[in-house]
Amino acid sequence: MRNWIFSLALFATPAALAQEDASSTPVLTAADLDAALAAVDPAAEDTVIEFGAAEAVVLVTGAGEHTIMAELAITPEQQQRGLMWRESLAEDAGMLFLYDLRRPSMWMRNTLIPLDIVFIREDGEIAKIIMNAQPGSLQSLYADYDVTGVLELAGGQALALGLRPGDQVRHAAFETLDAEPLEDVADVPSESVSDEAAEETAESDAG
Repeated sequence: MRNWIFSLALFATPAALAQEDASSTPVLTAADLDAALAAVDPAAEDTVIEFGAAEAVVLVTGAGEHTIMAELAITPEQQQRGLMWRESLAEDAGMLFLYDLRRPSMWMRNTLIPLDIVFIREDGEIAKIIMNAQPGSLQSLYADYDVTGVLELAGGQALALGLRPGDQVRHAAFETLDAEPLEDVADVPSESVSDEAAEETAESDAG
């Protein structure tokens, strides 16, 4: 009889322990789950994504040069967040996404304002511009060309600045800034140089 009771106690002990462990396990609520997702989702409104200080990006157009102070989106978290949830964007502000050479696509998910999207080749030449991309749209906006940068501006700014494909973007990320300027051959006009060369040739022929 004593052995039988002891056996029942042995069988009952694991169940009792399991029940005790279950009761001590905290229950994850929907609010807790939302908070956890927000902490790891860069696109969530409550998630804080840090961007560095804005840098000067110079747009060289047929109408002249225009400087945009652009935040840089370099990390995957920064690029996923972009300009989501921004309620405004100054005319001289923007965001510059930097990539390895590829054909990226953009979208306007969680974006509250219209944007102009400028696709930039690795040498700084503008390949394509999409104007006034609509807020909240999930349509993919393709580069169609191999690029290393995408500049987002306030909607309408590309037109206001006279920005066109073929124009140049100057920033340290693009090769144009690293190119050394050509040295001046001479201070005299090219026509004068040609005249002097012609005179030297004539003297040689006469000798």
